[in-house]
Amino acid sequence: MTEQNETAQRLARARATGTVVARADIAEPGSTEAAYAIQDEVTRRYGHPTAGFKVGSTSREAQRILGTTEPGAAPVPEPCLHDSPALLPLVVPQAPAVEGEFAFRLAQDLPPRAQPYTREEVVAAIDAVAGAIEIVGTRIAGGLAGKGRFLVTADGGANIALVVGPWTSAWRDLNLIDHEVTMSVNEEVKSRGTGARALDDPLNVMIWLANNLSARGQGLIRGHVVTTGTCTGLDAVRPGDRSVADFGTLGRVDVTFT
Repeated sequence: MTEQNETAQRLARARATGTVVARADIAEPGSTEAAYAIQDEVTRRYGHPTAGFKVGSTSREAQRILGTTEPGAAPVPEPCLHDSPALLPLVVPQAPAVEGEFAFRLAQDLPPRAQPYTREEVVAAIDAVAGAIEIVGTRIAGGLAGKGRFLVTADGGANIALVVGPWTSAWRDLNLIDHEVTMSVNEEVKSRGTGARALDDPLNVMIWLANNLSARGQGLIRGHVVTTGTCTGLDAVRPGDRSVADFGTLGRVDVTFT
């Protein structure tokens, strides 16, 4: 078995069992291509259908933490997608944190193709928008800081789970760039931000993802849910905590951790 396959095997087992892997026990990918190859193998070994995708490193803060200047994407497996309110377990060694994000649901496929997707085409493919809380963490021991974009990409984009609030179909007239999001933990406001934090506009993230997947011979399909990166930063959580992301007119997202 190659080092790449051994790394994928260990990361898939950690995701399935709620554990962490020692950094010394995995081979660090040396390129974006190698990182996505490991991610694809982890997804195959984990064995669950893909419910959508998460995009990370879309804010300057997240890029600083990971030491990168570009986003990264990863599948969200079906068992990791939940509706609000949700009750979810946490694995403390995975250094879990919550992020308030905008999520989109696809009304039509965006398959791989030779020419890039335009903003107009991506917008036309979107069915609805919702507020979401992504629970992030790393299955590589030691927390997210210092892991780098390649390791985080290989490890499923650090996705632990995604909790989605109520869907809004009449979203095209909304100003998501200036739309405020507030994150509270145990009724204490921890952070706030706007859609501009996600590549200046959450729709920019959707366009980036459609073209990133297309270039890798993949695509988005009708019904996929895409979460577009933190608008609030990362707020650490522990078992017993309750996190609520308030998206104003888009509603609230509520998750309690066991």
